[in-house]
Amino acid sequence: MANRDRRDLLRDGAIGVLAEAGGRGLTHRAVDAAAEVPDGTTKNYFPSRDALLRAVAERIVELYQAAARRAAAGATPTSREALIAMLRGLLEDVAGPGRPRLQAYLELQAEATRRPWLAAVLDPIAAADLPGFAHAQRAAGLPVTPQRAATVTLALHAAIPHLLVGGPETLAATGLDDLDGFVRGVLATVYPEPEVR
Repeated sequence: MANRDRRDLLRDGAIGVLAEAGGRGLTHRAVDAAAEVPDGTTKNYFPSRDALLRAVAERIVELYQAAARRAAAGATPTSREALIAMLRGLLEDVAGPGRPRLQAYLELQAEATRRPWLAAVLDPIAAADLPGFAHAQRAAGLPVTPQRAATVTLALHAAIPHLLVGGPETLAATGLDDLDGFVRGVLATVYPEPEVR
């Protein structure tokens, strides 16, 4: 196995460990087990806990950027309805295939509150969402301003932990038990549709 492939295997294993066991469970030994490699392999590649945290954060950023490139290569929403479908799909991914990556990302964000260098590694994710979502809103024909685009982006970000936890009362209280309705509500609040007379 090539060195790069082994590093990716270990970093992906670390994502799984963070998603399942949280920050306290992220150990070299746990990553060895998750990646199904001999004991000591992770420590050989990432000698300290900080090195391991940096490696998994960089992998999360790489995966995010790859997903953003795939999304950009897809159809740009050219209507409000298409934008609603796109945003609903992103939120549906939170509890689906994207769940482990997002759980790991939130664990890393918690670690980053105590490690400014880790916050700097993760910053490109949220920073890239702002222009990306602004572009999607503009393409859908909405009257975008930086504040409006940021409000939509932050509403989506705020939904993620609640979708991961899945508390039924919270989901119902926030409207997240109906993702289509939630997205429509956010857009209606930020971009009210003109009343038909």
